[in-house]
Amino acid sequence: MLNKFPLWKYLLILAVLAVGFIYSAPNLYPDDPAIQISGASTALQVGQADLDRISKALGEAGIAVKAATLNDKGNAGLVRLAKQADQLPGKELVHRLLGDDYVVALNLAPTTPQWLRSIGAGPMKLGLDLSGGVHFLLEVDMDKAVGARLKVYEGEVKSLLRKERLRYRSLPQQDGAILLGFSDAEQLEKAQDLIRKDFIDFEQVTSERNGLQVLSLALSQAKLAEIREYSIKQNLTTVRNRVNELGVAEPLVQRQGANRIVVELPGVQDTAEAKRILGKTANLEFRLQSELDAPRASSEFFEFREEGRPAVALERGLIITGDQVTDAQASFDENGSPQVNIRLDNHGGELMNRATRNNVGRSMAVIFIEQKPMTRYAKQMVDGVEKEQAIQTFKEERKIISLATIQSPLGSQFRITGLDGQGESSELALLLRAGGLAAPMYFAEERTIGPSLGADNIAKGIDASLWGMLFVSLFIIVIYRFFGVLATVALGFNMVLLLALMSLLGATLTLPGIAGIVLTMGMAVDANVLIFSRIREEIANGMSNQRAIHEGFDRAFSAIIDGNLTTLLVGGILFAMGTGPVKGFAVTMSLGIITSMFTAIFVTRAMVNLIFGGRDFKKLWI
Repeated sequence: MLNKFPLWKYLLILAVLAVGFIYSAPNLYPDDPAIQISGASTALQVGQADLDRISKALGEAGIAVKAATLNDKGNAGLVRLAKQADQLPGKELVHRLLGDDYVVALNLAPTTPQWLRSIGAGPMKLGLDLSGGVHFLLEVDMDKAVGARLKVYEGEVKSLLRKERLRYRSLPQQDGAILLGFSDAEQLEKAQDLIRKDFIDFEQVTSERNGLQVLSLALSQAKLAEIREYSIKQNLTTVRNRVNELGVAEPLVQRQGANRIVVELPGVQDTAEAKRILGKTANLEFRLQSELDAPRASSEFFEFREEGRPAVALERGLIITGDQVTDAQASFDENGSPQVNIRLDNHGGELMNRATRNNVGRSMAVIFIEQKPMTRYAKQMVDGVEKEQAIQTFKEERKIISLATIQSPLGSQFRITGLDGQGESSELALLLRAGGLAAPMYFAEERTIGPSLGADNIAKGIDASLWGMLFVSLFIIVIYRFFGVLATVALGFNMVLLLALMSLLGATLTLPGIAGIVLTMGMAVDANVLIFSRIREEIANGMSNQRAIHEGFDRAFSAIIDGNLTTLLVGGILFAMGTGPVKGFAVTMSLGIITSMFTAIFVTRAMVNLIFGGRDFKKLWI
C-alpha cells in the first residue's frame, strides 16, 4: 500500500524523538551562579561550620544564598547564589572572611534533576560570549627559555672540564654565548675536543682577550629553534592541563603564532582569579648541597617547607628542572611514608646519572617552586568615589621538600620522600604531571566579558531564533497550507533534536552557533519545499493524490541528499580550518543539516503517511 510505513519504522522515529526530548530537557534548567571554596593545600579542608559562617556573612551583606553544600569528599564547599550579579561581591566577602589560606573561585552549579544526570544528560555548555568570562593572550618569553637551557648547559660543560682537570676561568655570558677563559692554547684545544665530543649543538669560536684564550660556545640556530618550539608546546600543554585540573568548564587554550597562547575561560568573571588559575603551576629544581656551609658565590641558602629545620646552602648550578619530568605518581615507601615516584625523559635521566655517579655520598635537594597568590586591600578612586579594592599579586616561593644522601647513581626513575602527608604527595604528583612552565609568560592582552553582557547576548539570540522560526513557519504555511503546518511541526522536532545532539556531544554554544541554528531553520524547510513542490507538480500533471505524495517524497530524495551533503562538506572544511567563532558556526550548521534531513525525510513523511496514507482524499491542502 502506498504511503504506509511498517510499524517498526514508526516506533523507531518515536524512539528517536523521545530520546531527543529527554536529552534536550536539561537546557530548561539553567546553572546556578555559585562560589566554590577549597583549601589552598590538600591538608586544609572546608567543613560545614565554615559554610554556615559563610552563609551567615553573605546573608548579613544582603546576598541571597540558595544552598551551601560540601562536595562528595567532604573537603570543599559550594555556595549557590540567587543572582549572578552577586558572585563578584560575594567572592570578595568570602575571601576576606577566610584569607589567603583558602581558594575562593566563581563557578556555575548545575540544577539538572538527578534522574537526567544519571543517564548522562546535561545542558549545552555556553561559550565566552554567552556566559561571560575572561580572554587572555599570553606571550612566552623565549629569551628566558633559551637562557634557562643555556644555564643548564653551562653547568654541564663546567662539570665536564672539572672532571678532566682542565683549569678554566668563568667569564660572563655575552650575546647568548658561554665564555670560558684558558691560560694557553693547549688547554683551549683540549677543551674544544672534549666539548665537541659531548655537546654537538654548540658552535665554537675562539679569540684572545687580556692574555686569555677565550672559547665562546653559542647554540646552533637549529638548536635555538628546537628550544623555542619546545617552550611554546610545553607551556601550551601546562596551561591546558592546569585549567583542566582546576575544572574550568569548556576552556579554550590554543597556540597563536610563534610565541603566543590564547586562553578563554567561560564563566570566570574575575581577571585576578583567572590569572591565579594560570599561575598555579609547580616546578622542581634538583641541586647538590654545598660542601661548605658558609655562603659563597657558587651557593645560596634555601629554607625547608617543613618548619623547624635550619636553612642549608645549595649549589647554584642545576642538575635538572621539573620540565624534564614525564610522569609522577604518588605512593608509599617501605615504612608507609608518602613518596612520589618520578620518571624523567632521556636527556633528564642522562643528566641525573652524570651528576649523581660523581657525587655518591653527597646530599641532593629537591626544591619545590610555586606561585602563591597574595591579596592586600587598598583604597582607590573608582568613578570618583574612594573604595577599598582587592589587589592580588603573586609571590614565588622556593623551598626544599627533600634533602637526601645519594646512595648510588640515579637514572631516569627515582623517588622523592620527605613529604607532609598523602595529600601533599598526591598534589605534587598531580602538578608535576601537569608540567612546569618551560619559560615565563606575560599577559599581552586581557579582556573580561561580564555576565550581564552574556545574558543580553543570550536574550537577543533567543529572540532572533524565535522570530526566525515564526517567519519561516508563516511563509511555509501560507504557501503550502496544511502541509506547511506539518513542516512547522517537523521544524520544532528538528530544533529539539539539534539541542539534544549538541548536549550529548558536549558542544559549546556561541553567538555564531546561534546564527548557525537560525540558518538551520531555513535549510530544514528547504527540503520540505522541494518535496511539496514536487507533489504539486505531479498533481498538476494528472497523477492521483496518493501516487503524487509517494512520487514527491521519492523523487525529491536525491536532490535533498545532494544539496545537504555539499553543505555538510563546507561545514566540515570550516570546522577543520577555522578558529573559535567559525568552528562554533560550523558545528551547529553541520549538526543542523543532519537533524533536518532526518525530520524532513522521515518525520514529515511519517506524519503525512499517518494522516493521508490509505485514505481517499478528493483534494490535498497543499
